[in-house]
This record gives sequence, C-alpha cells and structure tokens, in this order.
Amino acid sequence: MKYSEDATKQYHIQVGKGEIGRYVILPGDPKRCKKIAQYFDDARLIADSREYVTYTGYLDGVKVSVTSTGIGGPSAAIAMEELVMAGADTFVRIGTSGGMQLDVKSGDVVIASGAIRMEGTSKEYAPIEFPAVANIEVVNALVESARQMNAIYHVGVVQCKDSFYGQHSPETKPVSYALMNKWEAWKQLGCLASEMESAALFVVASSLGVRAGSCLLVMANQEREKEGLDNPVVRDTDIAICLAVEGIRKLIETDKANGRLEESEWKEG
Repeated sequence: MKYSEDATKQYHIQVGKGEIGRYVILPGDPKRCKKIAQYFDDARLIADSREYVTYTGYLDGVKVSVTSTGIGGPSAAIAMEELVMAGADTFVRIGTSGGMQLDVKSGDVVIASGAIRMEGTSKEYAPIEFPAVANIEVVNALVESARQMNAIYHVGVVQCKDSFYGQHSPETKPVSYALMNKWEAWKQLGCLASEMESAALFVVASSLGVRAGSCLLVMANQEREKEGLDNPVVRDTDIAICLAVEGIRKLIETDKANGRLEESEWKEG
C-alpha cells in the first residue's frame, strides 16, 4: 500500500529513486544535515519532511546523501527502510553519546562494533538472541579514518535504550531496580557509551542486507562525574562529522577498487 500523496516518493522521508546516493550519513538532529552537506560537492536540499531532512551531493565524484533520523530506534528504522527502497545500501550514523568507561572522555569518538539491544524497535526485526553488529567494512573504514585524523577514538559495544531519562535519572522510575542493575552489568562488560539508535540500525541493516556503522561523539561521561574526574560537556560534533565523511570516502575507494561501484555511478567530469 502506498501512503504517500506522490507515489514516486517514500512516505515519511519524501525521497524518490535517483534522488539519493548509495552512501548515506545518518545524523539524528535535522539541523546537522546542512552542516554535513557542506562537506559534499554540489549539495542540494532534496526533502524536508517531519524529522527527516535530506541533502544529496558528491564525494570524490560519487553521489552521497545525508538524512536525519530524529531521536530513537523507530524513526531511525523508518529512515533506513525508506532509504534502502530509494536505492541506498551503505550507512554511517553520526551522533552523540554518553561515555560509560572511565577512559572514554568528553570529546572522544566511539566507533560502535556492536550494540546492546535495550530498546524495542529491533525486536520487531529479529529475535533477541540475534546480535546488533556493525558491518566490518564500515567499522574498518571509520577506524582507518580516525587513525589518519589522529582522533582519540574507542572501538567496541555501545548500549542503546529508548528512555533518555531512564539512563540519567533511573532512581525516579518504578523499574529503577532493573535499570540500575543492568547499567552496572553493561559497565562490567566493557560497554563504552550509551545512545539510542545504533542497535535498531544495525539489526534493520542485517535484515535488509545492507551495510551500517556508527561513529559517536562523547558529550560527557556520568561515570567520570561520579568519580569526581574532569568531565566537561562537549557539543561540537565536527570531529565525528569529519570521521563519517572520511569513512564514506574510504568505502567509496574500496568499492571502486573491488568493482562494486560501476563507472556509470561516478559523476562525469
């Protein structure tokens, strides 16, 4: 069934085939899209619908896009589903997170290799036993880019939840016993940071047979705060944006070398 008034457009993101690239950067905040698009050549606004803002341009002669997902797994899953239907197959989430290990400091970048599925969206795509795992090619491209940029980065598992205040004030919730005990378990297991979208994106990507990864700015770390350690709040996402853009560039380069990107997909001139 087609819900969109324009049958050529996807219902929520209002994007049609040919309007986006195979490679898409996924910020949560719609206001970040214009900032990210400034790294593209010949970028133009494609759609602005609900929480979904899309720009398309070029990196190294290949069409790429940026689409915001809003907050949380449900809207992120919708964005990915509709972007795939419009022709995308490679995704890098760029967002913010809160550090959980004491050595994960404000301003660092976390590259998620996997995510804890403490959210609801992914359960409608896969049994809970199935892991939320980032695509290894995307992870490797982000790691290589971080090294070349001399960025302070960490690679590992992140925790994904549906309730921001369930994390930041769990003691006020009727299920505080579960929230607080699980938080301690995630810390003991080495979980690096907490955010809200990667688990859903990784599982949806697995279900659709596409590639996805995440690079996350650490805004602050409540565990460092508890220990009386230095813990400024960092809001500048430039480092994570640059990392995502460079990661896409490396994926394009690798795909060209491996014959997964046809010359017809390159921009002439």
